[in-house]
Amino acid sequence: MNLSRTRFTPARRQSGFTLLEMLAVIVLLGIVATIVVRQVGGNVDKGKYGAGKAQLASLGMKIESYALDVGSPPKTLQQLTDKPGNAAGWNGPYAKPSDLKDPFGHAFGYRFPGQHGSFDLIFYGQDGQPGGEGYSADLGNWE
Repeated sequence: MNLSRTRFTPARRQSGFTLLEMLAVIVLLGIVATIVVRQVGGNVDKGKYGAGKAQLASLGMKIESYALDVGSPPKTLQQLTDKPGNAAGWNGPYAKPSDLKDPFGHAFGYRFPGQHGSFDLIFYGQDGQPGGEGYSADLGNWE
């Protein structure tokens, strides 16, 4: 028998990624995604707060329009959407029900008679509660 010796050559390295390389890429993508989400999340709150300020001014004008037609501001914000029984001259609706909620989904504060004018309209900010700082700071139509 003639046995020829075969020479074994080491297997060529197959192209592709190792498990360790894949894990490193996944971790890096997770870190980048976390940074992006934090940055974008802050901008969303900033945008909602700015929209709330604009909506406060718009709702204030709707209340003044109601007052011009009826003779005085509404007792409640609901009277902007639904005609009260004793409101001669009411030409509404002056607002949609969605106009009575701020961009964070909270109801605007309203006082009639107001402490700062004929009515007080208040945007409570992100937390929807009186007081607060930053994006939770309150804004009033008198400011």
